[in-house]
Amino acid sequence: MREYQLDQSRAPLYEAMKAHRLNRVVPFDVPGHKGGRGNKLLTEFLGESCMKNDVNSMKPLDNLCHPVSVIKEAQEVAADAFGAENSIFIVNGATGAVQAMVMSVCKAGEKIILPRNVHRSAINALVVCGAIPVYVNPGVNNELGIPLGMTPEEVEAAIIANPDAKAVLVNNPTYYGICSDLRRITEIVHRHGMKVLVDEAHGTHFYFGEGLPPSAMSCGADMAAVSMHKTGGSLTQSAFLLLGKGVNRDYVRQIINLTQTTSASYLLMASLDLARQNLALNGREFYAKTIEFAEYARREINAIGGYYAFGSELCDGKAFYAFDTTKLSVHTRAMGLAGIEVYDLLRDEYGIQIEFGDIGNILAIITGGDRALEIERLLGALSEIKRLYSRSPAGLFDHEYINPIVEMPPQQAFYAERETLPIEKTAGRICSEFVMCYPPGIPILAPGERITDDILSYIAYAKEKGCSLTGTKDMNVEQLEVVG
Repeated sequence: MREYQLDQSRAPLYEAMKAHRLNRVVPFDVPGHKGGRGNKLLTEFLGESCMKNDVNSMKPLDNLCHPVSVIKEAQEVAADAFGAENSIFIVNGATGAVQAMVMSVCKAGEKIILPRNVHRSAINALVVCGAIPVYVNPGVNNELGIPLGMTPEEVEAAIIANPDAKAVLVNNPTYYGICSDLRRITEIVHRHGMKVLVDEAHGTHFYFGEGLPPSAMSCGADMAAVSMHKTGGSLTQSAFLLLGKGVNRDYVRQIINLTQTTSASYLLMASLDLARQNLALNGREFYAKTIEFAEYARREINAIGGYYAFGSELCDGKAFYAFDTTKLSVHTRAMGLAGIEVYDLLRDEYGIQIEFGDIGNILAIITGGDRALEIERLLGALSEIKRLYSRSPAGLFDHEYINPIVEMPPQQAFYAERETLPIEKTAGRICSEFVMCYPPGIPILAPGERITDDILSYIAYAKEKGCSLTGTKDMNVEQLEVVG
């Protein structure tokens, strides 16, 4: 278990907020609901304590844009917990942290190496700052049809072909729980004088659990975006940006301040402070329970037949280097159902909300906050769905990932003169907007990519099966904007 230098039982920002409450300060500042008195229905909905703690920046509570006291101290304690040199509270989710990483190392026209199965936030950052992507196509598991990680050899080949690139971005893990050989990739990237950025939105537990893939900071990465709310217990939209040695914390803070709110939510920041405290003190036990639940569910689902809850047995030391055993990723296509169909059935017929369903898989997020009875309810529902709805898999789309044909930088394509066409008539044109299923938020098309018949077939199939398609100006995804 990690040996901490700072007192992890402390929660500096939370403690300051409690003291502020006890001081009974009269509020003639924002927010205008005045501790909830100005909005009775909202107070009834969220609770009086929540509303009284929804406060604004002031001297005793510090300021996230320029932290010098309790927020600074809370960030230092968090950095110690994660084994980082510094940490920064993010109130715009891991999206904000990923964008800050990219924009801190890349300026307009500079290159960044990254896998194409990144979250949309990384490509959004390229649109904003004008950096140029050099994509490494991830490996693909043909049985599952899902993208995997990058191999060290592929990363080094991309570096040798693009020695002027500034950084390499790595997913750790992917949405499905798949990890690359992050330690070796980091060694290679640093040997070539580049920065290592890690999207660790789904990897909070790597820092506190045992028997899990290594975390970005333990591998020597320069920066990591950690979505604390996903599996760490903080409020939705809260995250940490972790910084390694040699990264200028104050410059990164300036980059964050270009896009992040000047009115940071103290509810979100206090939740980060308390969630970090909880994981530092109780994380090992919490994630041991998480793994126990997930492994049990994996065994039971595979015993049902038709489904394949995959795991570490697929690790090959290459593009599927390691697996996050907390992830309950389940392949559904063998029983004739798209993942999104199982997702909809679970919600509509059985009252069970899972994280996502795509063309061939579902993902259920398991944590130590679940209960055994709820795990059994999920297993029972999946068994019933197989009995009632399974059919021949003939005609199902068999892959989640299509290698992109990049023709223009994302920023250039996004801001180019546009032409709007019916989506079925766009084959051969260059896309100027995003198309993606959300979740997981990995673009099917990004600005600057050539539209192909294969991509259009995938989009049509995803619409037919009920996937939530986003990113386009047209809310019905019937028209697509292309470079004019």
